[in-house]
Amino acid sequence: MSLNLKEIQAPIAQEMTDFEKKFRDSMKSKVFLLDKIMTYIVKRKGKQMRPMFVFLSAKVTGEINESTYRGAALIELLHTATLVHDDVVDEAHYRRGFFSVNAIWKNKISVLVGDYLLSRGLLLSMEYGDHDLLKIVSNAVREMSEGELLQMEKARRLDIDETIYYEIIRQKTASLIASCCAVGACSSGANADIIEKMRLFGEKVGMAFQIKDDLFDYGTVEIGKPLGIDIKEKKMTLPLIYALRNASMIEKKKIIYKIRYQNHKSKKVHEVIEFVKKSGGIEYAQEIMEKFYNEALEILQSFNESDFKNSLNDLVQFTILRNK
Repeated sequence: MSLNLKEIQAPIAQEMTDFEKKFRDSMKSKVFLLDKIMTYIVKRKGKQMRPMFVFLSAKVTGEINESTYRGAALIELLHTATLVHDDVVDEAHYRRGFFSVNAIWKNKISVLVGDYLLSRGLLLSMEYGDHDLLKIVSNAVREMSEGELLQMEKARRLDIDETIYYEIIRQKTASLIASCCAVGACSSGANADIIEKMRLFGEKVGMAFQIKDDLFDYGTVEIGKPLGIDIKEKKMTLPLIYALRNASMIEKKKIIYKIRYQNHKSKKVHEVIEFVKKSGGIEYAQEIMEKFYNEALEILQSFNESDFKNSLNDLVQFTILRNK
């Protein structure tokens, strides 16, 4: 893709620079150990796409102000808290090529750090009376937890159909991007209808984003070798759900057996991947991904033309048409 994040960020470059400083300040602590961990977390920040969604949404619907910065910080604080806790739950030692907090400081400290980040976010909102923003973000955190638990519950029984799959990814992934866009609109002083429109836009982007992520597991053209990580973890994603739905009862039983009992064997995982590919599962998932992608762009088209709208459009493309 010819687009890069620096170009997309151009209309809000100053705001993003200001945000980094404000965000760092919001994480400061008098406890030396905590401050050291906060500095480490800030240093390994990713592409900063969530704040970009917040600031661009605010500009598309109104103007950026101090509450926009606080809203973006709130999302980052609460989201970072969930990631720190996730790494403990998953016993993950790396995140984005860096050691995870629990890999360096162990689980007990990591859980407390996650709690600290949550409380910083809550206090930041309460201090300035940003109750509307807090409500939007707290809802997203609740949905993310519910989606994760729903997926875990269903992974045990391997009985996820398409409707449940959409519900899981809507809660797990789409709710966060939806909250970024809703927070941006809410902070800019937009009315309830516009906030809801931006929330829905973000939700559609998030749905397409997650389906794209699921496709990577099957080794699309761009990344070559399939990973099969979702199959090893017994995660039922859209390509697999479609393939099983259109398989004979005997074939379905064979595939479910491989996922349930042989998911640790690379050869068996590869057989499942081949089954999905032959069944047209990849094409079907791509079709659905494009449907959500186009629905998101359709919502965006209803807003007035501006550099910010163009950047938001490009950010959606960057998010969904990425190669990794």
